[in-house]
Amino acid sequence: MQQAKVDHGVVSGTFSLDGQTFDVDNNIWVVGDDTECVVIDAPHDVDAILAVVAGRTVRAIICTHAHDDHVRVAPALRDRTGAPVLLHPEDRPLWELTHGKSTTWDTDLTDGQKIEIGGTTLTVLHTPGHAPGAVCLHAPDLNCVFTGDTLFQGGPGATGRSYSDADVIVTSIRAKLFTLPTDTVVHTGHGDDTTIAQEQATLGNA
Repeated sequence: MQQAKVDHGVVSGTFSLDGQTFDVDNNIWVVGDDTECVVIDAPHDVDAILAVVAGRTVRAIICTHAHDDHVRVAPALRDRTGAPVLLHPEDRPLWELTHGKSTTWDTDLTDGQKIEIGGTTLTVLHTPGHAPGAVCLHAPDLNCVFTGDTLFQGGPGATGRSYSDADVIVTSIRAKLFTLPTDTVVHTGHGDDTTIAQEQATLGNA
């Protein structure tokens, strides 16, 4: 039986919100075996994402949240792969800032939902704060969690823009992420990996 694995790439582009635009590097995360996979987020460039997919069948495009640097090419990636786009419905306002009302995602994500792929299971953790519909994806078999922009090396994701809340993100992290095994590897939306233990030490686990 094939074993599930995590593949990674980095792609550059822009993030725009509240009338400002910034240059950003986004991580591309692909989880699956040698024949099928899911793509976590759809940043900037479809061809760059498909390079990490490497010819496998994409079963789903799972969006950790709907900021434009994470979903801008989701419809185009769906067109290329035939895979459905999954997003938590509370991020509709952010999705519509990028795609309007005429283009939507396919399936709503829900807290506790299980997504099976390539012999492993991803559990959806609703972690609002950076965005109302932000989610993380826990893969216990792979000893990792994909946190999007909820938790980074060095602390919580940014909450200084529309639709974000600093108190809510800290509550989400403590309730949903700091309860995971402390050696769980944190795969972030931008930048380097960290661990739950490292970030507990940074944020405090009171």
